[in-house]
Amino acid sequence: MRVVIAPDSLKGTIGAREAAAALADGWRRERPGDDLACVPLADGGEGTLQVLAAVEPAARWHQAQVTGPDGRQVASRWLEFPDGTGYVELAQASGLPMMPALDPLGAQTTGTGELVAHALDAGVRRVAITLGGSAATDGGTGALAALGARFRDATGRDLPPGGGALRDLAAADLSGLRPAPPGGAACLTDVQAPLLGPRGAAAVFGPQKGADATQAGILEAGLARLARVLDGDPGAPGTGAAGGAGYGFAAAWGARIVPGAAELCRVVGFGRQLSRADLVLTGEGRYDVTSGDGKITGAVLAAAAAAGVRAALIAGSVAADPPPGVVAVALDRLAGSAAAAMADPAAWLRAAGQRLARDAERK
Repeated sequence: MRVVIAPDSLKGTIGAREAAAALADGWRRERPGDDLACVPLADGGEGTLQVLAAVEPAARWHQAQVTGPDGRQVASRWLEFPDGTGYVELAQASGLPMMPALDPLGAQTTGTGELVAHALDAGVRRVAITLGGSAATDGGTGALAALGARFRDATGRDLPPGGGALRDLAAADLSGLRPAPPGGAACLTDVQAPLLGPRGAAAVFGPQKGADATQAGILEAGLARLARVLDGDPGAPGTGAAGGAGYGFAAAWGARIVPGAAELCRVVGFGRQLSRADLVLTGEGRYDVTSGDGKITGAVLAAAAAAGVRAALIAGSVAADPPPGVVAVALDRLAGSAAAAMADPAAWLRAAGQRLARDAERK
């Protein structure tokens, strides 16, 4: 049997590469003669650059000191591909885990723009910005300001960083904004959310960043002002990614919004692996109703179904029914509790791989 093992990271516990290796190890304990191909994946969220670096040995890391989401200086890095593409991961400069304390109104994306500026200074021909995992809901204004944009209130003063300040936004001056590189810019998103409304950046993702109902309302009002000032399309899929950074980069910088899962599958050659597979294993930290909306597991399961390849799902927890015919293994149930599964994710991924291999043996 040829098995393709293509998980995302299990956020906060184990990376995609390590997760794939653990599943493969467990499978081999039961079926050592099978042909296994590990294809760790990402969807534009945390860990995307590690996945990209693993598939391109000639890729170069560049280190940089940038402004973190709380205003402190942090060490970060971006990745350069031999074709001249610079990959910037927002989570490495403006990510939620970098916040010592949640600050939904004050968190900023300035460091992401500083990383992009580093890539431009290095002469990249194209920039791809992965937008998952943001601590901020500032519409990307912090990043754009780092690239030369100015966001002002009614008196002409520059706004302070953070999404909360956008409620006073009156005008944007883009005359000093650095141009995108010759090959353009793309934003890789792990959600298809619009900028505004009940499915938008503030309403859905604001609470994950610490916003209560009042603060979510302030953020929504600020993003609505940004939409009026920049005059882009706030209803376009993905504009709500990373606290509205997808909208900011698209409206002010002309960036294309691209589903990260599909793009990463293309870059790592997942389609070629799938064409020769008998079974695909995929997984993530939590499988729920949003998993089919731009996430890796949804993309992999849909591709497997289209190709007529059997699939299985492994997740830290399973909170929604997978597609028909897909076998699901929840690590929290396998381990007896979520805490036990998170304490040693590699061990329970090995156990899951072993169980799935044992079931395949019976079939």
